[in-house]
Parts: sequence; structure tokens; C-alpha cells
Amino acid sequence: MNRSRVGLRIVLLGPPGSGKGTLAQQLSRRLGLAHLSAGELFRQEIRRRSVLGTQVSRYVTSGRLVPDAIVVRVMTKRLSRRVLKQGVVLDGFPRTVGQAQGLDAFLARTRHPMDGAIALRCPARVLVVRLGGRRVCSRCGAIYHIKNMPPTRAGRCDRCGSSLSVRKDDQVATIRQRLLIDRMQVKPLLTYYRRRRLLYRLESGGTSEQTFRAAVRLLKRQGWLTGHDRIEDG
Repeated sequence: MNRSRVGLRIVLLGPPGSGKGTLAQQLSRRLGLAHLSAGELFRQEIRRRSVLGTQVSRYVTSGRLVPDAIVVRVMTKRLSRRVLKQGVVLDGFPRTVGQAQGLDAFLARTRHPMDGAIALRCPARVLVVRLGGRRVCSRCGAIYHIKNMPPTRAGRCDRCGSSLSVRKDDQVATIRQRLLIDRMQVKPLLTYYRRRRLLYRLESGGTSEQTFRAAVRLLKRQGWLTGHDRIEDG
């Protein structure tokens, strides 16, 4: 198996349903990168009732955006020297220019700068189908899809057995509005990484395996993979 270059640090960007989480899991499992999911880390902090978790919970339960400074603290708390040396893919973070600047400042202090930000692109019609079929565990937050990644038992989480539900944001009537808002909000972040010459585009409208293979080709072009064993990339 190919391995990532030691210390590879990448960010995955893209609209809801574009496959960031799935690709991050594949890169972690098949290339040896650590995977840090912003949503999962937030839930962990809230469940632990840590100081940061309590702060995050107050904002989330009141429907307010969590301030950039708190988001950066939650995420960089997990970026230990071991993780940075292993290599890491960040999923769902950063979401704003302020968060990106906070991340870059942290990485500069540790002398481990970001290698690249990979922006996933997917047709709106595909995103609507993907999001409309998504189901979320009411207890642990695990995500399923009724077609692409169904649970073993219909309507029940494989992890904890709790019931699955459709999030308000995943109801068809609201999906297109979500995508429009996301497109407007992400523009400054894309501009930030493009100006730093760290932005790379990746099509993700096909299957998850096709997206992974496209990612492998990108990583190879950039010289970010090492080793002689071949990952079949089409």
C-alpha cells in the first residue's frame, strides 16, 4: 500500500453531501492519515462536559454560531505532535477565513504548515439525492444513507441501536436553500486558500471509490504519496 508522505496535512472542503466525511475515512484507513472530524470532536467535547464542550453546547443549543476562536481551540487541541507527524486530514474544519487563519497560526507555531486544501465539487442534483436520503442517529450522531450506506436494521443505528431520523436540514424542501447559502459562505475561504496557492479541486459526483481514486491521483501529482506498492487508481 502507498503511504502518505510523513506529516501530510490537508483540509477537505465542499458543500453538504459532497462526500468529505467518506473521503476522509478512506484516506485515513487506506493511506494511514489521522482523521479529525469537526462534528465528531464537538460531540465528544459536549458528551465529556469539558470546559470547551460546555461552551460549544451553549452556542449550539441556542442556535448561534460557535465563535471561530472556540472552534480553533477544539480542533487544535487534537493536533498533537504525534498526529502532525503521522499526517492528518481535517473534515469540516475550517469553515471560515477566521478559522483558517487560526489553524495556520497554530501550525506555524508548531512548524507544520498546511500542505493543501482540497475542494470537492459535485452537481447540485446529486447533492439533493444524497442529502435527502441521509439518516442520522438521534443518540451518537452516526450518519447513514438509505441507498448508499444503509444500516443493518432499517431505522436503527448499527453503533448504539438508537433510532435514526431525518434532520431538518436534510428535508428536500430546505436542501437547495442550504446549498445556495453554503456556496456564498465558502467563497471567502476558497479565495483564502487560492491566494495562498494551496487550493486543489476534486470532482466528487461519482461513487465514493471513484472520488478516492481521483484523490489518489491528485496526491501522486503533488508528490504527497510515498512507497512502491500501487493503489489502483483507474
